[in-house]
Amino acid sequence: MTHSGDRHADAEEALESINKRTGRNMPQAVATGALLVVVILASLLIRVDVFVVLIMVFMILGLWELRVDFATAGLHTPLLTLCLCSSASILVTYYAPSHLLAMMLCIMATVVLVCLSASTRINMGTRVSVAVARKLSSTDSHARVESSYNKADVDEGIHQSRISNVGASLFTVLYIPLLACFLVLPLTFGGHPIAHAFISIFLPALSDIGGLFFGAWFGKHKLSPRISPKKSVEGLLGSMVFSTLGAFAIVATTYDSAQWASSWWVPVVLGVMTGIVGTFGDLCASMLKRDIGIKDMGHLLRGHGGVLDRVDSILLSAPFITLVLYFAGI
Repeated sequence: MTHSGDRHADAEEALESINKRTGRNMPQAVATGALLVVVILASLLIRVDVFVVLIMVFMILGLWELRVDFATAGLHTPLLTLCLCSSASILVTYYAPSHLLAMMLCIMATVVLVCLSASTRINMGTRVSVAVARKLSSTDSHARVESSYNKADVDEGIHQSRISNVGASLFTVLYIPLLACFLVLPLTFGGHPIAHAFISIFLPALSDIGGLFFGAWFGKHKLSPRISPKKSVEGLLGSMVFSTLGAFAIVATTYDSAQWASSWWVPVVLGVMTGIVGTFGDLCASMLKRDIGIKDMGHLLRGHGGVLDRVDSILLSAPFITLVLYFAGI
């Protein structure tokens, strides 16, 4: 019994050490990540259209999280308009004959409608207020002190100007629906939609995993200690290594030997670029959270925080991956 208790205590201590180095609850993170992989694979195996709908669902969840996050700083974004216009943009981008033109027109229309909606204040009930109160109660005081929106009357509610609301809404359009459309575009060319979906979703995910493990075990040189203390140069190298290996695996198992031989450079470019851009996406998300004064974007994914905490690198990598795939002709 004593030896069993000692082994259990050692295991808990080791797990606590790993959680501390990685900055997250690893058992929960692994379980959530595995579930997400199963859901994505299932959607692709059923039909690519289902995968497009899945992107739309995650985008709507991200819009809700960002709506609550901005509301903690008194910024109002028109959630209903954003959800409707963004969903239409995703579907039109995939189903319209001229995919890129349709995407551009939809995003332009979304910008106009969202900015007009943001200049008015329509009360949609108490759900946002309840979510804001819950987030503020779970946010440590240090994060609020560093926020650009830290004010003495935070408990009484902060109300920003209409131009600030429009700015926050415009940022939301550019950050979520626009980048989400670039996850859909690779499904429309090249003749390999499943491979393109794997590259768009799993390369940034592998980049995150590589950065997490290399940073936890070898990280000594801080990449940007003020923005994200846990990011390291070693983690960045790990991100590039993991995403490059993943790109080679996907390309090698998808294309024939002749095309694979002539396009050997594509996985290298995709891997290195995804590692760099994905890490930059994580840093941008960290800057946003620090500026607002919150720890996580949300709480929907156990061990990962919110949906946006999981997909920030995926979203920012999407335009670059789309361009490489398109110009490489694969």
